[in-house]
Amino acid sequence: MADMGIKTKYGAAVVTIALITLIALILSLANHQTLNLPYSTQYGIVLDAGSTHTALFLYQWLGNKENETGIISQKLSCDVEGGGISSYDQNPPAAGESLKKCLDVAKAAIPEGQWKATPAYLGATAGMRLLGLQNQSLADRILEEVAKTIQSYPFDFRGARIIDDKEEGAFGWITINYLLESFVKHTFEGFWIHPKAGKIVGALDLGGASTQISFTPKDLVKDSNSTSNFTLYGYKYEVYTHSYLCYGMDQALKKLQAYLNKTAGASSAISHPCYPKGYIVNVTLAELYNSPCVEKPINFNPNDKVTFSGTGNSSLCLSSIENIINLTDCALSPDCGFNGVYQPPVNGEFFAFSSYFHIFSFLGLAPKAQLTQVLSTIETHCDKNWTTLTAENPSIDAKYLKDYCASAHYIMTILLKGYKFNNSWDQISFEKRVADVDIGWTLGYMLNLTNMIPSERPRAVTGVVHSQWAAQTFFIVFALFLSLLIIVILVFIT
Repeated sequence: MADMGIKTKYGAAVVTIALITLIALILSLANHQTLNLPYSTQYGIVLDAGSTHTALFLYQWLGNKENETGIISQKLSCDVEGGGISSYDQNPPAAGESLKKCLDVAKAAIPEGQWKATPAYLGATAGMRLLGLQNQSLADRILEEVAKTIQSYPFDFRGARIIDDKEEGAFGWITINYLLESFVKHTFEGFWIHPKAGKIVGALDLGGASTQISFTPKDLVKDSNSTSNFTLYGYKYEVYTHSYLCYGMDQALKKLQAYLNKTAGASSAISHPCYPKGYIVNVTLAELYNSPCVEKPINFNPNDKVTFSGTGNSSLCLSSIENIINLTDCALSPDCGFNGVYQPPVNGEFFAFSSYFHIFSFLGLAPKAQLTQVLSTIETHCDKNWTTLTAENPSIDAKYLKDYCASAHYIMTILLKGYKFNNSWDQISFEKRVADVDIGWTLGYMLNLTNMIPSERPRAVTGVVHSQWAAQTFFIVFALFLSLLIIVILVFIT
């Protein structure tokens, strides 16, 4: 009877320990939690080869989160010295050489072990589009030279190409809304959700040779060719986007000079109402008509010079600018932007960046200002003479300072009379950055080419923390060992 009691007692102990082991095993399997696996930081490089200059952007993110959102940061940006790569038409190899300083900066910022895993892209915009219209083989040669330079670095080079106008607008739209977490948002509880109250923001980009508008229309679009369709994180978006080639800031100012020269007739002394009173500049006709955006006279001597003298006349400046933009021809009136281009009514909030921001920041009007304040500020600026302007802004180069009046009037013309923001001016914010990342097409371009925005909603990675798994495993093994030990003791006792 005593032996039977001992066996019963130890048998119960074995059963109890076995049950505890089983419960621990179940708990360890059930207690898997969502976690972020400890992957290393990854990097990506995009070179924005614009019409007036090139800029390098270095982005970084955690490797395990490349299909999520709101986690990419801009590690650095670097402005390439000199003009845009299209300006090297007389010396294509120099276009590649110009990139080396910024590529060296990026290389120094990336750990050596990550160099080969870092994708690098170069996208060229309207400046190279214009060069391609004039001389496609020359444009191709310049792209070959910049590609050769980037390939000489230990990065994962994935191509240098001219991005089309629709891509430029759409990628800017993606960049803004990605950074604002408008597509998908990470909650405090660790879930990815589509923000019900999330606002999709429109994009207004103004470069040197082209300008873009992109937004989600409220109503049915009449021209399906004007939209791009995206499926991002399980949701579909129809985005109206249009790029106006030849209507970037630099080309618009060149158009203005050509218009004033044409209206002046045979005179070589030309009044320029947008230049400050007292500012004078001489321009050769070769310089004036060196762009396909400007209509050339039938016969002209490229060596002849014209002299532009500033008169500082704000109202005449505005009317002159309106003469270089076609604001009347519209087959689908009133649904038009300018130059007869179809555009549905603007909808929602907009971020205006690039030259929009730089001009309005200089005038003290960024990120927002009442329309009446904007108009009066521009008027006051345009009335200042050259002596006053240079005294007030000693650090600003004359080649930029002379154009702020014309640039401001041009912006107001395309926004109010072109895109029709008359009744929704307060919906525009003039911004440079979102979440410490420069706004532009480059981030959206990289997100697209690296497939970092999935069409399906993101799924959580499941598992347990390594230390937690180790503790649970030790407990299970210990319980099993203890059970076996008791069984062995029972065997020897019996």
